[in-house]
Amino acid sequence: MKRMPFEPPTEHYDKRLENIDEQICKLIQERRDLSENNPGFPTKQLISTWSEKYKFYEDFLNSVFSHFLNEDIYKPFVEPQGFIKNIPILKSFEKDNVFYSVTFVRQFENASVVHFNIDREESDDDYPSRFREHTFFGLSIEGNEDDYDCRNEGGGGSRGHTSYSYIVSPALPEDISKFKLVFKEYKVPFQKPTGFEVVL
Repeated sequence: MKRMPFEPPTEHYDKRLENIDEQICKLIQERRDLSENNPGFPTKQLISTWSEKYKFYEDFLNSVFSHFLNEDIYKPFVEPQGFIKNIPILKSFEKDNVFYSVTFVRQFENASVVHFNIDREESDDDYPSRFREHTFFGLSIEGNEDDYDCRNEGGGGSRGHTSYSYIVSPALPEDISKFKLVFKEYKVPFQKPTGFEVVL
């Protein structure tokens, strides 16, 4: 899914703020480096104290600090180009009668597309499952020194079946038998890990 191009909400900019705005950027970078890109979130007490001290709404500060947790979603998108072929994978994992599988990878010149399937048996009597808490899966690639960017392109499904697609860049090598596809389950918002993962 393509991101809409950003349009500034106004053409006005007070040039007197330029040095302050640069200092804000510098402090955000220092924050990221000091926390090793794992800052956590300020406590409610800290948010309340800063809100009162600096005359901000608490929800505004909550929003600001929430954005620091999501920098990766603003990475430039890689759009797969130059389709080469489909590579059969045929790997699966089963737990608690839920079947997880990757049957193939769609190979492009600049990226690979991984399709992750989740299948479960549901009957008309399985009423509570219809209201099961929905979770998502993130993908990472293990087994190589290369750094792969894995972007969830969304998913969908029907009763008993869910499928997710991930764009992996750069493209995976044709022989991916030496790699592990690691799908980590998380809850939204803010991608809280559940501790469950599927390794294929």
